[in-house]
Amino acid sequence: MGVSNGKYDVDFNEEVNLNQFKLLRVVGRGAFGKVRIVERKDTKKLFALKYIAKEECIRMDALINVFRERSMLEELDHPLVCNLRFAFQDDDYMYMVMDLMMGGDLRFHINRKTFTEDAIRFWIAELACAIRYLHSKGVVHRDIKPDNVLLDELGHVHITDFNIARHIRMDKPLTSHSGTCAYMAPEVFRGGGYGVTVDWWSLGVLFYECIYGRRPFESDNQEELKKLILRAPIKYLDMDPPVSPACVSAIQDFLERDISRRLGCGPNGFELIQKHPFFRMFDWRALETKELNPIFRPSSDRINFDATYDLEELLLEEQPLEAKPRRWKSKRRRDGESSEKEAQYQMIEEKFKPFDYTVFERYEGWVDPVTRCVADPPEWVKPAAVEVANQLERESQDGASDLGSLAGISLKNGVQA
Repeated sequence: MGVSNGKYDVDFNEEVNLNQFKLLRVVGRGAFGKVRIVERKDTKKLFALKYIAKEECIRMDALINVFRERSMLEELDHPLVCNLRFAFQDDDYMYMVMDLMMGGDLRFHINRKTFTEDAIRFWIAELACAIRYLHSKGVVHRDIKPDNVLLDELGHVHITDFNIARHIRMDKPLTSHSGTCAYMAPEVFRGGGYGVTVDWWSLGVLFYECIYGRRPFESDNQEELKKLILRAPIKYLDMDPPVSPACVSAIQDFLERDISRRLGCGPNGFELIQKHPFFRMFDWRALETKELNPIFRPSSDRINFDATYDLEELLLEEQPLEAKPRRWKSKRRRDGESSEKEAQYQMIEEKFKPFDYTVFERYEGWVDPVTRCVADPPEWVKPAAVEVANQLERESQDGASDLGSLAGISLKNGVQA
């Protein structure tokens, strides 16, 4: 049974598609597409829809990044991470539907007002919980910054944007200079490889910026900025009211160039954060499950996003986003496409399979060792791979210098049954 939307019926028993969502305002823009609020038509639940233009993605040779990000998101499920809920494609776009954060990004807020130590302490502690979770899953984010931290309507912070995140192995450090330069750790530039320690440094830069209203190292010249990160002393500015000694100590410990002494690093790193004088008042279990009330709550009277994105869609977009029936799901050649580009489009068809977290919620118990369901899921659902299959897939990609994983979905890590 479908419900009419004025063009054609919506069938919620078929594989997930754009027609199952009502398109609302645009709230962000990326290299290959935009992010907008959408409403699921059957449940009326709001999500964030990230849509990625296939043509631009192929032109910029970025398909591997998209596949890797989507695969990684399927394995993650945490209260303080922007989790993947649906994925699908049409002829023009790849879509990822994420948890919606109505509070806007942290950059939006810190650019507009000064926050108390208590509010910032809460953010940093929640982010530390999220980073600890990512590292427990073998994931290093590599781009922790205010732009990639989203607030929900209550003020809890969530890590988003896993475009350059990677799976990490103890015996195979990362080597590429990936991330936003001002937030990159010294060990990225020293050579010899790096691991999860870089996320704790980036958290320290974000922490400093929230307190002082600027980054500890700033330069328009990237080479100069690298030199500052490697060697320059960090200035702790006089503020009114003054920054507490415990707060300055915490920032200094995150911004320790020696990773053996950096706060958060090492086997007992998270425990040292918990015991630090600036953070030790928290009930960390309640904090991680969002049972504690944030100090700052975003306004519900106004939109916490940049309105220019929505205006661009209305005034400048020649072909606004709309649901269209698929034409090129088969292997037929597209008109005017080269064989090489057609092969890339076909790879998208094969790699970017539909994902719908609600399907797996209908099954109870683990029976089948592969699908982990009591019954076979619909044919269109991407089969859930066991963890060993994920690991084999990751290892098969290791030869392609820091290309990361194209692992399949793991129900164990990804969605709740």
